[in-house]
Formats: sequence, C-alpha cells, structure tokens
Amino acid sequence: MIDEKINTIDVKGTENFHKLSIQVSLNGLSFCVLDTIANSIVLSHSAVFDKQLTPLEVQKELQALFEKHDIVQRQFSEVLVIHKNEFFNLVPKALFDADELPNYLKFNTKLLTNDHIVFDEISSYDIVNVYVPFTNINNYIFDLFGEFEFQHTATIMIHSLLNSKLNGKKPVCYIHVTTNEMAITVISHKKLIVYNSYNFNTKEDFIYYVLFTLEQLRLDTENTALKLFGAIEEGDEIYDICYKYVKHVSIFIPSNPTYPMLNIDRESIDFTMLSTL
Repeated sequence: MIDEKINTIDVKGTENFHKLSIQVSLNGLSFCVLDTIANSIVLSHSAVFDKQLTPLEVQKELQALFEKHDIVQRQFSEVLVIHKNEFFNLVPKALFDADELPNYLKFNTKLLTNDHIVFDEISSYDIVNVYVPFTNINNYIFDLFGEFEFQHTATIMIHSLLNSKLNGKKPVCYIHVTTNEMAITVISHKKLIVYNSYNFNTKEDFIYYVLFTLEQLRLDTENTALKLFGAIEEGDEIYDICYKYVKHVSIFIPSNPTYPMLNIDRESIDFTMLSTL
C-alpha cells in the first residue's frame, strides 16, 4: 500500500451508537466511524494501493485493516458500504425497467454470468443508477455485521452535488480528483447533464477528458465554471493546466458542519463518505 493515512481516538464504550462507513475500490480503501451521539467522526483511515487489485485481494486488504483497528470486535448501529467502480450506468427513471438491468450495462461493461446487478434510485431527481457491486465484499460485511446498506459512489456524488447551494442556471463542471482517477459531474439549471469517471496518468490526460466533456456538451470554456475538489490544491500541475484552458477554475471545498471531526484530518475522509453521514 501507499499513501496511507490513519486517524484514531478511543471509540470503545459507545459502539452501539457508532456508524461505520466503508468505501471500496480496486485502487484503494477508506472507512470512518461516526459517533452519532456526539455527532463526531472519531476514527478514520484511507489507503491507496500501488497497483489495481482484484476484488478478492481487496477483501484481504479490508480484512487486514479491520483486524488492525479492531473493527471486527465492535458493534455498530449502522453499516454502509460504498462501491466505487466503473461498472455502472445512469438511466432516466421514466425509461427504467427493473427486469432489464443487464441491458443497461452490456454496452459499456463486460458482464459475467454470475454478476449481481443492482440499482440505486436518486428519487428526488428521477435518476436510477444501475451497477455491479463487489459481491464478495458485501458477503464479507454481511458475515461480520449482518444486515447493512450499500450504494454506488456515483449515486452519492450526484445526489450531494445536485443539492449544492452553489448550483444555479449557469453550467458548473465539478471534478472530484483522486489518485489517477477523476469523476466529472456537470450540472446546469439544477439538473444533471452528465456524470462520468476516467482513469488518468498525466495532467495532459486530465485536461483532455475535461475539454472533451465540455466540447461534447457544447459548453464554452470561457463561461463554464470548473470546480475541482478531492486530492488537488491550487498551484498543483493539474490545477494549473486546467487554468490554462478554462477561464473560471476554483477549488471546491465541500463542508459537512453537522458532523465535526475531532482530531481528524479532513483530507483523510473521502467526499462521498462525508456525504453519507
């Protein structure tokens, strides 16, 4: 593993009032524990793998992580698993049929016969996210904690950004940046225009996907606001190349004032995880 961050304080004694949120991808893991009585995040961890793993390898990393932090021995009032992968597709609710799930994915995802396809409803916006979760991770979590909830990261990202007070009539292009991954969300007139994710290796790859998205949507680089957040700061090479080609570039700082983080580095907790608390 590389790029590992761990933050902890004593969380024993009130486990029955703790919520566990876990985000899983082939490129990394993260989790946090929320004390629902004190409204505080009391434990968090994030790690990025130095190479893409298989789902079974990810499960082994998660198991080792839980054992290291004594997660298995704790009791939680709520457990949420967030699946972060590219095996998803967004469908307008008016066109959605629960009996046709494979057909929504077969053109952009290589499906296996044993793939379990599920969906999340973004009900307030009439959008359905059809996706393939990491079934082995779900089974592992069920064996540990029993009943739990799970969602796809795109569901959480879209819902959170659509609810942002910054949205107005003008188009806004949000880009969530993690190590070698970017998720682009374009919103205009408080409606979702597009959501997609890409892998990138260089800053040139990054700006290519940005400009390609804007071009396909016929959005002007002079008038479209570009808001970057996640693993990026003003002055980074990615920020600078975006500023070279797009006029209005800024760092977007999501906030979740409802749950203050005691002794926790905000950067160690992913935006999608914060948005579920």
